[in-house]
Amino acid sequence: MKPVRFGFKTLWPWLAALVAVVIMHFVLTDRLDAYFFTILMYAGINAILASSLNLVSGFTGQFSMGHAGFMSVGGYFSAYITTVVLASHADLFADPVLAPLVFGGILVASGLVSAGMGYLVGLPSLRLKGDYLAIVTLGFGEIIRVVVLNVDTIGGARGMAGIPALSSFAWVYGTLVITLFVVWRLIHSQQGRAFLAVREDEIAAEAMGVNTTSAKVRAFATGAFFAGVAGALFAHYLRYLNPATFDFNRSFEVIIMVVLGGMGSLTGSVVAAIFLTILKELLRPLQELTRLDFRMVIYSVLLIVLMLNRPNGLFGTREVSDFFRKKRKGAAS
Repeated sequence: MKPVRFGFKTLWPWLAALVAVVIMHFVLTDRLDAYFFTILMYAGINAILASSLNLVSGFTGQFSMGHAGFMSVGGYFSAYITTVVLASHADLFADPVLAPLVFGGILVASGLVSAGMGYLVGLPSLRLKGDYLAIVTLGFGEIIRVVVLNVDTIGGARGMAGIPALSSFAWVYGTLVITLFVVWRLIHSQQGRAFLAVREDEIAAEAMGVNTTSAKVRAFATGAFFAGVAGALFAHYLRYLNPATFDFNRSFEVIIMVVLGGMGSLTGSVVAAIFLTILKELLRPLQELTRLDFRMVIYSVLLIVLMLNRPNGLFGTREVSDFFRKKRKGAAS
């Protein structure tokens, strides 16, 4: 990977993207149909999840199957905090200045709690490799789901309702831009080179002095952080949480997004997340007609076809900027 010089020239596209998100927030929020707006919101949340998992699986080469567990931790933590705050200080969410600050702080806190869980899980389990790591992370996701299922304080099996509606287009897609920037900045840093070295050859990386366990834990905790933030955004848009939402199928959906887009491509993660979110809704009439859920079957067929034709995913390890760079080189020559 070519070294990247960081400065305003590399920062301004991200700032421009944030400004565009704010403008689109005011344009789309009241004008777009509620159904299509909901799909748009879910696509943004899924893109955050896929990008954060890509840091672990695509850029560090560790196969994690417990991403839904970190999402549930962030979702339930933020929902509990906001419902408690709403019950005692309802005026905070009514204030147009304080409400964004409070919600932003809760999002960060939710991410930190999920990152802490990621650190605790990753420190012992990331010494494992391959199938063993996948089994441990899958077990963690199921443990979290069962614990949530039996805690009455957060609703238990009934689910948690009455969550304040605080998520918006600006929050979801602004968080997506920040997630992409952090992951992009991280993989082009010294830490990122350690992640890539672990992905390419862990034994060789250790021989060159890379602390592979530490690198994997950092990537795992960072991915868990953004998964927790995505869970918090999901909770405050849907306004209801149920343990069944964060089962194995949820983790599997995020894995499909990463594999379909390309393990090692942030652009691929975003495109695949949007595509699969829309596809899921397009298949809903078929589900209502047949009374059977064929989504996972179609997902599996898509993966098989993709692996046969494009084993590295739609984008492989390339980003959208690589295509523009090639066009500029072709025009210059």
